[in-house]
Amino acid sequence: QNPTATPTMILNQENRDVPIVAGNNLYCTGYISPSKINTGYEIVGGENEQEKFIYAQGNFIYISVGASKGVKVGDMFSVIRPRARFKSEFSRKGNLGIFVQEVGSVEVVNVKQDVSVARVKTSCDNFLLGDLLQPVEQRVSPLFTQRPALDVFADSSGKVSGRIVLARDGQEMLAREQIVYIDLGAEDNVKVGDYLTIFRPLGSGNLFTSDEDEITGARDRGFESSEYKGGKFSNQAPRKEGDEADGRIRTTEKAKSNRPNGLRKVVGELVILSVRERTATAVIVRTAQEIHTGDMVELQ
Repeated sequence: QNPTATPTMILNQENRDVPIVAGNNLYCTGYISPSKINTGYEIVGGENEQEKFIYAQGNFIYISVGASKGVKVGDMFSVIRPRARFKSEFSRKGNLGIFVQEVGSVEVVNVKQDVSVARVKTSCDNFLLGDLLQPVEQRVSPLFTQRPALDVFADSSGKVSGRIVLARDGQEMLAREQIVYIDLGAEDNVKVGDYLTIFRPLGSGNLFTSDEDEITGARDRGFESSEYKGGKFSNQAPRKEGDEADGRIRTTEKAKSNRPNGLRKVVGELVILSVRERTATAVIVRTAQEIHTGDMVELQ
C-alpha cells in the first residue's frame, strides 16, 4: 500500500522447479538390465556379524575391494541385489533381462589392501552379505510441469505403446508415486522425462467378470417377482432384435460388436525416470482409478 516501497516479486508456486521424485524413488527404483551383472565387488562381512545378519543405515560393513583396486576413503558405491532373469507374459519382447533391486548406498571410511570398511549411507531395504556393489549412477529427476487435466476419454496418440510388466516390491494394484517397469526402452526411442498414458481397452481388465449375456433373461410370461424374474414387459427385460421387437435377445456381446475398435479406458499417467536398452523405470504421477500390472502405456 506504500507507493514508495520497493516492489516485491511473488513466485508462482506452480511454476517453480520441483523434482517429480527424490530419495528412494530416485535412487532405489531398481531396473531390468539386458546385460550380465558385474559380480566382482560384494559385501563380505559386517562389524557386528556375530549378532545380526542384516544391516541398515549407519551400520559398518566390509566390502571385497581395497587399495589394490584403487579404492580410497570417501568413495561411494550403490548396493544392488540381482533377483532373477525376467520374462513377462504381458510383453511381446520375451526375455527382458535381469531384474535388479537397488538396496541403497555405502561410503568407504577405511581402506585396507584387499578389503575396505564402508558405512551404510542410505538404505531402502535390509543389506545382506553377498549383495553386490556398483559405481554410483548419477540421476536427475524430471521436473514437475503444470499440465492439463487428465483426459480419461483421450484418443490414442498413435505413438509407441507397451505394457507395465512389473512393479517394485511385486505389487499388482498400483497408485500414485509407485514405481513400475515398462517394456519400452532406448530401442523404442523413449527417454527420461517422457510422459506416457496408462490405459486398457474398454471392457477389459475389470476386477470382476460376468457373462456377456444379460444377467436377467426375458420370459414369455410371468411377473417381476422372486419366482418369475424379467417378464416380457419388465424394466429388466433386454431388447429383442428386429424393427418389430420379435427377434432374438440383443445381448451385451452383440451390442459391443456394433462399435468401432480402439475404444479405451484411460486410468492414469506415468513419467520415465531411467531408461535401459529394452525397458524403462517410471513413476505413476496421476491416476483416474486403480492401475494394474499388465495395463498398457502409450507415449504422449
